[in-house]
Amino acid sequence: MRIGLYPGTFDPITLGHRDIITRACSLVDKLVIGVAINRDKGPLFTLEERVAMIEADCASIAASCDTEIVVHPFENLLIDCATDVGAGVIIRGLRAVSDFEYEFQMVGMNRAMNDGIETVFLMADAPYQAIASRLVKEIARLGGDISSFVPAAVATALQNKYAKN
Repeated sequence: MRIGLYPGTFDPITLGHRDIITRACSLVDKLVIGVAINRDKGPLFTLEERVAMIEADCASIAASCDTEIVVHPFENLLIDCATDVGAGVIIRGLRAVSDFEYEFQMVGMNRAMNDGIETVFLMADAPYQAIASRLVKEIARLGGDISSFVPAAVATALQNKYAKN
């Protein structure tokens, strides 16, 4: 069984993430979406909220493909998480050249720790290349329309979150 790990903070999941998830499903039999706890980033959504949003959004993707999708929170090293879930490949999305430098360093370090796990990069489709969770949150916080950047349920969750703040 080919198992892939697609890690991220997913704060929140965007249509760009969804694009990568959908395309990654054609590469693996099981896709584990690793939700990084990453307290240093100070996520807007709790871990439980992020996991629930991803599970709800990815149910339709899983139903339309032959790939099992599992959401797995993690707080350890990415390469250790990949080992824990039995992944032979880490899937990373790239939006722009600026992403590549960081990702290139990460691959080198991961390979030094475990050269049995490959990393595959998927370029985001053109309509999604500018989408970043950080920017989506800023637009939502300032009352902008985020409907073309995130799934509808996520847009509602963002609006509700900022209405409380």
